[in-house]
Amino acid sequence: MNIYLDIETIPGQAPGIKEILAERISAPGNYKKPETIAAWELNEKPALVDEAWLKTSFDGAFGHIVVASIAIGDEAPITFYGKDWPGSEREILFGLFNAIDAAGGRELAGGTRQAGKPVFIGHNVLNFDLRFIFQRAVMLGIRPPASIPFDAKPWGSEVFDTMTAWAGARGTVSLDKLCKVFGIATKGSEIEDEIDGSKVWEFVQAGRIDDVAKYCAGDVERVRQIHKRLTFAQAA
Repeated sequence: MNIYLDIETIPGQAPGIKEILAERISAPGNYKKPETIAAWELNEKPALVDEAWLKTSFDGAFGHIVVASIAIGDEAPITFYGKDWPGSEREILFGLFNAIDAAGGRELAGGTRQAGKPVFIGHNVLNFDLRFIFQRAVMLGIRPPASIPFDAKPWGSEVFDTMTAWAGARGTVSLDKLCKVFGIATKGSEIEDEIDGSKVWEFVQAGRIDDVAKYCAGDVERVRQIHKRLTFAQAA
């Protein structure tokens, strides 16, 4: 059973995060005079704190999942999100985990389940999506299904990472590049607007969570088509 997966994340929303990050950012070592350090803290440090805060969208200790989408085999994507996005993360994870459990149950009931474990497929799914999901599940105290291979190896059979399959274990390639070279509809085509992971927070702030959800489901479709090309299940 193939499970195609993608998530969208935003910077941490909990009170006090910027203060925690600010404590980790110090003036350059060659700044010795108190007045020089004070000027740096006033004029330069705030921008560095904001930059560090935006990067928490890649850190499951601070950031949050605002949308998750999966597709089971050739079925249509199922997308989990909430209009009240600051408080929807628990429901997103519960919905995602229940859908994965239900898919496994259908396979078992149909007598088609192979080796008892599904294959999770995504772009950079090993180092980002699965790791972030695990971290948020830990932070929220939500036990994930045992079938999710959080500690899978790049060469293992439980995960198919389209980035690794194309670029190798140490290489990288963007999903958008693969879409372009394979002739697949690129990111944002489903909402007729330019969007990628770096713009998700901008869209969420603008009240466009529905568009983010459509974009996330679109990425699941893109990953599925790329996977079929990479495994020669679909002809060029």
